[in-house]
Amino acid sequence: MVGSRASRISLFSIFNYILMVVIAMVTVYPIVHIVAVSFSDTVYIVQSKITIFPRGFNIEAYKEIFSSEKVPRAYLNTILYTGTGTTINLLMTAIAAYPLSRSGFFGRKYFMILIVLTMFLNGGIIPNYLIVQKLGMVDSIWALIIPNAIWTFELLILKSFYENMSESLRESAIMDGASELRVLFSIVIPLSKPALASIGLFYFMGHWNSFFLPLIYLNDVKLFPLQLVLRDMLIFDTAREANNMGGSSRLTAEAIKNATIFITMLPICMLYPLAQRYFAKGVMLGSEKG
Repeated sequence: MVGSRASRISLFSIFNYILMVVIAMVTVYPIVHIVAVSFSDTVYIVQSKITIFPRGFNIEAYKEIFSSEKVPRAYLNTILYTGTGTTINLLMTAIAAYPLSRSGFFGRKYFMILIVLTMFLNGGIIPNYLIVQKLGMVDSIWALIIPNAIWTFELLILKSFYENMSESLRESAIMDGASELRVLFSIVIPLSKPALASIGLFYFMGHWNSFFLPLIYLNDVKLFPLQLVLRDMLIFDTAREANNMGGSSRLTAEAIKNATIFITMLPICMLYPLAQRYFAKGVMLGSEKG
């Protein structure tokens, strides 16, 4: 038994294991380095002597971040945009996918063609901005949410899930006098929690990491999410940034930047390991049925 098991370990498998370890190290190292810098003493940061472990343990950077107004406000903005956006995304996607999953829906084929075309054709930045501006949504949360209320790929995933559900449940409910809305909200959506959790995670990631839309539509600094605050930190002069953050001689702008990056990544780093199976399930759902 031992010999047969050993014989199955080929050179290709060993190469794969080594490759995966190298990729994991390359992926994890930047994150570990950022955390180490954010907790290190200024003198070691200036001398660039930090690798994967903090030197001269120091939490002053985090104290400065949370004692200022800029980053906590941006953090709350990001939570608001992500929570509101994901909720609206899920609601609109769940409603839109239902009629498209019904084979008897009039014009279903043509609606699907038009929807799929949006994955390949786009009006462009300027037309989209003019529409948002004419609707009076510039410098508001709705500029980030309404134009992207439904993502085409996630709509197709949920449509595929609906199509694979048992038709007898819907027929029984219709025979008992339930309307289509009642069927959707009382039967279909409760049974679609795995699919909704899957696409919800994609929506969450998209809103949390959103940078381009806030950059275009938000001009008021008080409305900036974390991604734009990080952009400002990375682009502007480090000394001026440290002064804006209320930095003192004990800190460098580099420590503040790395601390901000870490607290930005923290929710995702905590969420993804718990929800990894939903990401995989979401990809598989989209491939089950067109």
